[in-house]
Amino acid sequence: MIPKIILGAGPKATQRTIAYLFGKGRANEHTDPHLVASWNGFAPDPGRSPHRNPKDVEAQLVAQLDQPVKMLGDKAPRDTVWHCPVRAAPEDPFLSDGQWADIARRMVAAAGIAPEGDEEACRWVAVRHADDHIHIAATLVRHDGRRPERGYDQRAVQREARSIEADYGLRRLKPGDGTGAKRLTSKEHFKAKRLGQGAAARDVLRLRVRRAVAAASDEAELFALLESTGVAVRFKRGPSGDALGCNFALPHDTNDKGEPVFYAGSTLAPDLSLPKIRKHLATTSPEPVTVRPGNPWHQATAAAERIPHHLTHGDDQTAQGQLVLLGATLDLLPLTAPTTAKAELERAAVAFERATRSRIAADLASTYALRRGIQSIWRDQPSDGDGSGIAMLLDTVLTAVVLAMHWHRTHQHAQQEAAAEQALTHLQVAYPQVAAPVVAGLAQRAPSLQMKQRFARHLQQAVPDRAERILGDPAWDALTAVLAEAEAAGHNADALLDQALGQRALDDARSPARALTWRVRRLGERHAPSPRAQAARARSAAHGYVGSTRSIRSTPATPLQPRTPSRRR
Repeated sequence: MIPKIILGAGPKATQRTIAYLFGKGRANEHTDPHLVASWNGFAPDPGRSPHRNPKDVEAQLVAQLDQPVKMLGDKAPRDTVWHCPVRAAPEDPFLSDGQWADIARRMVAAAGIAPEGDEEACRWVAVRHADDHIHIAATLVRHDGRRPERGYDQRAVQREARSIEADYGLRRLKPGDGTGAKRLTSKEHFKAKRLGQGAAARDVLRLRVRRAVAAASDEAELFALLESTGVAVRFKRGPSGDALGCNFALPHDTNDKGEPVFYAGSTLAPDLSLPKIRKHLATTSPEPVTVRPGNPWHQATAAAERIPHHLTHGDDQTAQGQLVLLGATLDLLPLTAPTTAKAELERAAVAFERATRSRIAADLASTYALRRGIQSIWRDQPSDGDGSGIAMLLDTVLTAVVLAMHWHRTHQHAQQEAAAEQALTHLQVAYPQVAAPVVAGLAQRAPSLQMKQRFARHLQQAVPDRAERILGDPAWDALTAVLAEAEAAGHNADALLDQALGQRALDDARSPARALTWRVRRLGERHAPSPRAQAARARSAAHGYVGSTRSIRSTPATPLQPRTPSRRR
């Protein structure tokens, strides 16, 4: 159940509100508007007065609601109307007028508009013109001439909504912390529907601006990217001429005068105001970082692999920074993904957007490498060969999203946890669409039976408790293929496999062999043997030592990654 508070100002605010509630609606969506409750139980009802002109009854209702306001004259407050739509979820059971009346009374009491038993409280009415929602309208002057004590009324009605959901068996929504993006208004919703658009302008703008922020390295590039995607930008400037804020618009989204409708960045999402965009774009590394040449897919994956460690061992500010960049990674992934997986990856990005914000300030200092990696992929569009690059990055992102869900749960961020879980569902659909063709292609390059048996014997010695599951995995042939290719390039396949096994627990992986395939592929390309090591490898092969399960081992180039929890992916 979603309540939303809107304030109305001006001498005719009550008249405008009542006229809208008893009118046809902007898209003729108002059917049978009528009162279900009021401050005194017998207020005039324009929808239930068949022998009178409805406009006359509306005027009478407005006059009665406004009476305490008129008594104050020039001392009346600027905001005179408190308007709160309360909407049930589509899957909720049908609620009767009596049940909606009870809900309305609980809402005005929780908000401080009309506390239970307070005879001097504000005047209010609850209007129903659809099965799934009501509108509560109140005037913001009490009978005794004072203003209602409604401090933090938005939070209060949200808390009451959670209680109502439990009492009436309705869909239970998650409590928020005020960091969520602004919801669409009914006007925006019906405008998009009327124009046949798949998404409202606010949602389209939010996604485009987020993608531009993720891809840009400075302000100039940011605004160039926005212009290239059809987003108009208007700056709010101070007396000095410096830009203090910016608004965004889509050219086709116009008002009645044919002018573009601009949205402030902060109304698209709390982290899209110009000051916060600038903070995100600022260099977050204390010293310039030189990105070593190499496969950008592997570089981005290596950086993303560190997210679980930060979430489980870092401080809260660092962890929050990792979530911000994980969201940026998800924003850009659909742009480079195979066509079959784009839709699910876009849904995952939209869902995870809510999980990137909390009341904890983000420290972005540890996110530089990942940001540079995903920007390189987005800008340069490097060849992904057989598609294993995005598959291994997506594999790592899946684990990071699982840890993000757990992190939010431990911090009691209910909405963020739910958003991460929803994103995980979409990623679990997209991952096989990306990985399955790659695994099938690798399996066709599986080595000889003798070599596969050698790898199997080593696996049984290294992890006897997990070997059977890995050997029975459909991706086992793909794993043997990358081990054989690494060995042909001069690596010690057993050492690579040991290092891959030590990076992260595989107990909950849906396909442990597939996870190991990406790890071995990445380790094999990241730690190429030196010419001396390759020569030693060749001499060992010439003397027949290569086939041994305990042949010469190469020393891992980096320490093993710490073990972190994992869920099925």
